Amino acid sequence: MSERTPLIDEKFAKRVDWNLLRTFVDIVRAGGIGAAARQLSKQQPSISAALKRLEDHVGATLLHRSVNGVEMTAAGKALMALCEDMLEAARMVPHQVAQATRRVEGIVRIQIVSGIVSDEFDQALASFHRRNPNIHIEIRVSPWRQVLDALEHGEVEIGIGYDSGVRGSLAYEPLFMERQQLYCARSHPLFGYRISQPKELKGEGFVLTGGDEIEAITHLRRRYGLGAQVTGLAEDINEARRLIVCGVGIGFLPVPAVQAEVARGALWPLLHADFEPSYDIFLLARSEPARDTATQLFIDEVFRRIRAQRRS
Repeated sequence: MSERTPLIDEKFAKRVDWNLLRTFVDIVRAGGIGAAARQLSKQQPSISAALKRLEDHVGATLLHRSVNGVEMTAAGKALMALCEDMLEAARMVPHQVAQATRRVEGIVRIQIVSGIVSDEFDQALASFHRRNPNIHIEIRVSPWRQVLDALEHGEVEIGIGYDSGVRGSLAYEPLFMERQQLYCARSHPLFGYRISQPKELKGEGFVLTGGDEIEAITHLRRRYGLGAQVTGLAEDINEARRLIVCGVGIGFLPVPAVQAEVARGALWPLLHADFEPSYDIFLLARSEPARDTATQLFIDEVFRRIRAQRRS
């Protein structure tokens, strides 16, 4: 099927029926005209007619029917991106108006893994509080699996942590990439030495982080037989660091979280950088929540800073 030549209509914004744009989005998201009609409790011919009217307005074919439903044309993809931006802007109107009139109150509940070091997140907290001094910020610390469960169960709206997979109920925004290193205390016989192969540490006593251990660390330990002798356990990175500094055992810790201890000689990195496991830390939120204004404004503040950092 040949594409029509798009019309350049300078008065398009005045002529178009905005409900047609919303119907187009509903068709794409539902995966077909029939599916959209069922979701909207409308007759299929009325949905098809709405799509035809919109295509006449823009002067281009937006969707092709296929065995799997509908497929967007190049024009359809471009329009869908614009529609999503417009819908997001419309959704933010009450939140932004409330912030502008300084009438925003409420609680922002965040569940976070321990030992997170992120300048962007800290700056977002500070900026958000300056703009919204009447909003209470509550931070809970837990192992990463509990962060994911709390989000899915609606106990919190925002999480920061690791995920070994992808849960369809959650939205993921990469916050930063974290690395871990294996450390020992100044009192340990290996202090000042680098280990060429992790298997050399097979018989050493380990401090483990239990449910907070990242799966990449678990795989590395099992691969080289590390951690069979457990001499300490703490499901909080800060307490695991305390045990390792006190010489209870060697253990994996996030590199940014222990920079001060390494700088003053309290901890020593045992592995070469090639062996350091790395993984993404995400800002997490439920995919389709009815967020209150306080939570939405905080998410927007963090997203804005993360994306600005990527562009710089």
